[in-house]
Amino acid sequence: MDQSENPVDAKRRPATVKEAKALAHPLRVRMVRLLGQYELTNKQLADRLGIDPGTAHYHVKQLLDAAFIEQAPVRTGESGALEKPYRSTRRTWWLSDALDVADLDESFAPIEAFQQELAEAGPRSIATYARFSLHLSPDDVAELDRRIVAVLDDYVETDDLRSESPVHGGLFVLHRSAD
Repeated sequence: MDQSENPVDAKRRPATVKEAKALAHPLRVRMVRLLGQYELTNKQLADRLGIDPGTAHYHVKQLLDAAFIEQAPVRTGESGALEKPYRSTRRTWWLSDALDVADLDESFAPIEAFQQELAEAGPRSIATYARFSLHLSPDDVAELDRRIVAVLDDYVETDDLRSESPVHGGLFVLHRSAD
C-alpha cells in the first residue's frame, strides 16, 4: 500500500482481538510509531530500540500479521547489501478501543511506550501540556473524548501536508482519580 493512500477509509472502528494483542506491548507500539516516520530494517529497529535483532524480529512478525506494518521496497544499504525495510500502514490511528482497559497489563502498553519515548527525547522536547482535574459524568467523558479525537483526526488526515515539519508525539489519557 502506498503511504499516501488512506489506510482504513479514515473511520474509527473497534480493534479486532488480533489487532489489540499486537498493540499490547510497548515495543510494538514504539515500532509502529518509528515506522510511521522512517522505513527501517529489523536491525535498524533493534539498534534504535536497544534490543537484540531476534526480539525485534519477533515483534515485527506480530505487527506484520496484524497489518500494522508492511514490507517496503528492497533497497541497497550503505555497505552495498540489499536491505528489507518495513514501514507503517498507518492503520493504528483509526482504531478505537485498541486495548481492553479491563486488562491492565495490556492497556498500559501505549502509556509505557510514551514514557519511554519521552524519556529518550528528554524534558526539553515537551512542546506543551495540560494537567487538569474535572468533574465529569459518563456522558461528559464520552463527549470530551469525541471532541478531542475529532480535532486529532483532522490533524491526522492532513499530516502528509506537514511532512517537512518536525514530528511531535502525544498522548491523551483520561483517568478517574483514586480519591
